[in-house]
Amino acid sequence: MDAAETVEIRSALVRLRRSTGLPVAFGGLVEPGRPRIRISELTGTATDSLRRLAVTAGNGLGGKAVALARPCAVTDYSASRQITHEYDAAVAMEGLCSVMAVPVVVRRRVRGVLYGALRTAQPLGDRTLTAAVEAARDVEQALVVHDEVRGLLEAARPQPAPPDRSAVWEQVREAHATLRALAPRIGDPTLRAELLDACGLLTEGPAPSTVHLAPRELDVLTHVAAGATNAATGERLGLRAETVKGYLRSAMRKLGTHTRGEAVAAARRAGLLP
Repeated sequence: MDAAETVEIRSALVRLRRSTGLPVAFGGLVEPGRPRIRISELTGTATDSLRRLAVTAGNGLGGKAVALARPCAVTDYSASRQITHEYDAAVAMEGLCSVMAVPVVVRRRVRGVLYGALRTAQPLGDRTLTAAVEAARDVEQALVVHDEVRGLLEAARPQPAPPDRSAVWEQVREAHATLRALAPRIGDPTLRAELLDACGLLTEGPAPSTVHLAPRELDVLTHVAAGATNAATGERLGLRAETVKGYLRSAMRKLGTHTRGEAVAAARRAGLLP
């Protein structure tokens, strides 16, 4: 997941430069358990002076953005009296003057910082700052999804010697349904494929038959198995109730069943559902 979160930072920086024309953008994530960010992603830079730089909360421009949990900007970094100057050497080596720092805030906690910069001393402007804030919001939404996936995967791990196996399997089935509903919301194709592979691990084994359900048919049947109505299934998957019925009918036909319950049982026997 950490690698996927870094990819989100990198993608946001590329979008930021494209939308604003800024020559330089860089950023990174807050280190776990430490009040500092580690700059890991650089785009448009001419040196490696900023790479792996650890910025402590409260220090410099990025540290100020972390401490205040709001965007900050300076027109002349080296001469600014609004920030401390622990990182002047690294900034000067890259030749940066005007710099902005926008925090990535998830559930009131700063998770990272996006920077944009010019090599001339001039105001960055409201349009540029707005674009940076929008890029940070995109990262925030992606991190929320990553957090949900991480929590669900943790919850779905098999527990040793459960006192009530049926109750545990109900939790596994609910986790399976939720994970499949989250998968289409993940933009990173590699992470999405890994999540769907994890869904497969929650089933009882490979299908012994030649039954093959389409992804949406399996999504619908997964929620039906968890006890959801057609309306609730549609709401979770972003589908109309009639569309849900169509997928369910198609799945039932492939499984050779006539009712929802028979379809769920047949899919479980085939190893398609937990």
